[in-house]
Amino acid sequence: MVHVSFYRNYGKTFKKPRRPYEKERLDAELKLVGEYGLRCKRELWRVQMNRYGLLDESQNKLDYVLALTVENFLERRLQTLVFKSGMAKSIHHARVLIRQRHIRVGRQVVNIPSFMVRVDSQKHIDFSLTSPFGGGRPGRVKRKNTKAASKKASGGDGEEEDED
Repeated sequence: MVHVSFYRNYGKTFKKPRRPYEKERLDAELKLVGEYGLRCKRELWRVQMNRYGLLDESQNKLDYVLALTVENFLERRLQTLVFKSGMAKSIHHARVLIRQRHIRVGRQVVNIPSFMVRVDSQKHIDFSLTSPFGGGRPGRVKRKNTKAASKKASGGDGEEEDED
């Protein structure tokens, strides 16, 4: 039997801060975590380490690159864009919708809230075809309510039979 841990990738995906207890940094990170609905500070550190192409062609100078902040990267996350487009009621609701596979980018269903959306893909964020929000099969409660309403309309008695 082959040991699976042999194939692991040991590359770092985030970088811890040099000083673990700096009050200013901790307060700023806590504000960002709350504002963008991150689960842990590791996600924030990952964004800081992973620089994604956010500048357009006119801003190729080094000054623009050095002026990029963490907020610029957090604005490009799928979770933030779903919330800002009005598809979710809150930033946390956006995370739940994405994890439950209700959101697609183009034709691809994406279930990773930290997915970095490119500028040209931003207009293609939509509900997935199988999602009840996007015209797919209705949810469990809605199916139950429509079945009960159709029973009432047909003059059925109050008892429910075991279905499914």
